[in-house]
Amino acid sequence: MLLLLLGIIVLHVAVLVLLFVSTIVSQWLVGNGRTTDLWQNCSTSSSGAIQHCYSSSASEWLQSVQATMILSIIFSVLALFLFFCQLFTLTKGGRFYITGFFQILAGLCVMSAAAIYTVRHSEWHVNTDYSYGFAYILAWVAFPLALLSGVIYVILRKRE
Repeated sequence: MLLLLLGIIVLHVAVLVLLFVSTIVSQWLVGNGRTTDLWQNCSTSSSGAIQHCYSSSASEWLQSVQATMILSIIFSVLALFLFFCQLFTLTKGGRFYITGFFQILAGLCVMSAAAIYTVRHSEWHVNTDYSYGFAYILAWVAFPLALLSGVIYVILRKRE
């Protein structure tokens, strides 16, 4: 049982790290000496050093992506906190429904953010020389892992 709990906690922390990195790092789109993320556009030199950054567009779709990514982090942190609370207060045989609900909600938020960005980024960057960066890919990787973690929480029963 201890090994199972440790595995679930490691999976949850891995999802949190993926969510934080994908939200913070400036690598959602890369190309032509530029990197962009949810917060700013940066120009880089040939050696990779950042030369100049300016704020991203204030369009509604980008703000919705920013909001859903932040919500996914909040829901995932809340789910981890609730898991530890339920671990010590839940009766024997009880299920971690609330924790699973918030973790599944975090997964759906990150999926919504990545899907909106996928569909709408062409309005923001008309140039086709851009490709998706690793932070964008990490957001898509966080989606199934968060859903898997949430489903595991829902299925999991507390034992003594």
